[in-house]
Amino acid sequence: MFGSSKAFSGFAVDDIDRARGFYGETLGLDVTADEGMLRLHLGSGADVLVYPKDNHVPATFTVLNFPVEDIEQAVDELVRRGIDIQRYPGFDADEKGIVRGPGPLVAWFTDPAGNVLSVVQIG
Repeated sequence: MFGSSKAFSGFAVDDIDRARGFYGETLGLDVTADEGMLRLHLGSGADVLVYPKDNHVPATFTVLNFPVEDIEQAVDELVRRGIDIQRYPGFDADEKGIVRGPGPLVAWFTDPAGNVLSVVQIG
């Protein structure tokens, strides 16, 4: 039924202007505004809708993953840009906040609305 649909994902934030600055300037994504919402244009060709919600509650799961070739370099750059790497109970992270297994190398951080994002080294 939806096999050929150009589906997209989305999530809420509490402040569209702060989100635009974070995603566009801090993370360097291509961001466009449309009817009070944002579209994040990802390198994969996919778009993600970011919409305002007055009673926003941050997601308790990862809403957006950024694959990287070198997670150490990515984490260092995030920290240089003022982003705190998050540590979660049950995940043994190293001194930089990188979880080294099981599974791919991953580090989590949040956007200004508290939504969880990650950098993940695959391959």
